Parts: sequence; structure tokens; C-alpha cells
Amino acid sequence: MVADGRSARALARLLAGAGTLHFLAPQPFDALVPRRLPGTRRAWTYASGAAELAVAAALALPRTRRAGALAAAGLFVAVSPAHLKMARDWRDRPAPFRALAYARIPAQLPLIGWALHAARQAGE
Repeated sequence: MVADGRSARALARLLAGAGTLHFLAPQPFDALVPRRLPGTRRAWTYASGAAELAVAAALALPRTRRAGALAAAGLFVAVSPAHLKMARDWRDRPAPFRALAYARIPAQLPLIGWALHAARQAGE
């Protein structure tokens, strides 16, 4: 079976949208950056947005799709501390907001699975 890349391109669109938001509306992302990281929060926001855009571009191109998909899986793992920080920071918010913050943590698992699936398809 030859993979047609639709799943990888959909994941690329998701990452491109998220990466673009890091530049258009960086404030919410700044708040997710753990304080213990060196440098400014804004620099980390822009760096993570650039990483998402680069991974999206790699996923969109058949030649780099497998590497891009593996990079996407790694990126989803790498941003997990930000989701943990959000859950911790939002402990005192109303219940719907807390639920959203806590839901982001396990939501990374299907994204990682999606990226790994795209990598397997790209290898076919």
C-alpha cells in the first residue's frame, strides 16, 4: 500500500496553525514557559513556534515527511512540561478552565500516535 500523505498533511496544517499563533498572539504561550528555562519567555515562545513551522514544512513535503513526522512526535513530547505548568497554574481557575488544562496533558498521546503513524506511512 502506498501512503497518500493526507494524514501527514493534516498534521502539518495543525502544526502550521499552532506555530503561526505563537507569532500572532504570543502572550498565552509565554505564560506556559517554565520559569526555570534560561532566557526570556518570549524567546522560547518564538523558538517553539518556529519549530512547529519547520516540522510542518517537513511533514508537508514527501521527501522529508518521515523525518518531519518523527520530529513532530518529539516536539509533542518536548512541550509536555508546558502543559504540566498550565495545569499547575490553572488550579485556582473555574472548573471548565481547569478541565481544559488537565485535558491537554493526555491529549498529547494521540498527537504523538498520529505523528508516529504518519512516520510509518511515509516509510511505506
